[in-house]
Amino acid sequence: MKHLLKLMDLSEKEITEILNLADQLKYEKKNGIEHHILKGKTLGMIFEKSSTRTRVSFEVGMYDLGGTALFLSSRDLQIGRGEPVEDTARVLSRYLDGIMIRTFEQAEVEKLAECGSIPIINGLTDYCHPCQVLADLMTIREHKGVIKGNKLCYIGDGNNMTNSLIVGGIKMGMTVSVACPKGYEPDAELMKWAEATGRFTCTDNVLEAAKDADVLYTDVWASMGQEGEAEERKKIFQGYQINSEVMAVAKSDAMVQHCLPAHRGEEITAEVFEAHADELFDEAENRLHAQKAVLVKCMS
Repeated sequence: MKHLLKLMDLSEKEITEILNLADQLKYEKKNGIEHHILKGKTLGMIFEKSSTRTRVSFEVGMYDLGGTALFLSSRDLQIGRGEPVEDTARVLSRYLDGIMIRTFEQAEVEKLAECGSIPIINGLTDYCHPCQVLADLMTIREHKGVIKGNKLCYIGDGNNMTNSLIVGGIKMGMTVSVACPKGYEPDAELMKWAEATGRFTCTDNVLEAAKDADVLYTDVWASMGQEGEAEERKKIFQGYQINSEVMAVAKSDAMVQHCLPAHRGEEITAEVFEAHADELFDEAENRLHAQKAVLVKCMS
């Protein structure tokens, strides 16, 4: 595996190998077993969008693997002042062993991979969030025993999280349902691909989508960069919430996932959040282990 640009690029076998390695690395970390697989390697982390979990988990992950992580803010790089992505890619390829980038345009990530000569890992774009969904799949397998055969229901904005959950869920044998307001659906081309599998539905009816779900997932109504739309989105997304009514139509042992940060009282009630806190924070922790597996696959 050379890069992680989007989950669509990976096969079920490749995703499974990442999850298996993530489980192994998690076990070793919990039991104090060192795994300096990337000793002497350096990861550059380009942040054009800020993050708590992405920055800390990648930095700690590289430390655990025996390597070094460099935080590179777009304010500190020439890429933030007009240097072409192509030139940045070629320069950083001379210094680093890999790049993780968290940015806006998917095209920027793809261009880095095309023009550079080192592994590129997508830490988030407006189109997709593959690292998060690998952690989600890892968590689902931990709690459910298997991934295949479960129904995953996403409620909320058809954003980058939705796009990646659809791909990851379907590739790993899940049925995926999405509930979102009309006009806020996931990527159209991606939905065509998903519909062709016969294991995907998209509706504006929350209870219909959530019926018999094994996993319920949500995200904030206004993502990073959409702060100016927050008040308008609160009106549009009223009702697109994981609450007791939604939990009642899902399976009795349904688990809840959220990529965090969560806005209690908006996309999820405080009651549901706290009832499923163990699952939610297992999911957050698994960002570390899943990303370490990606780093090893790409950089070792």
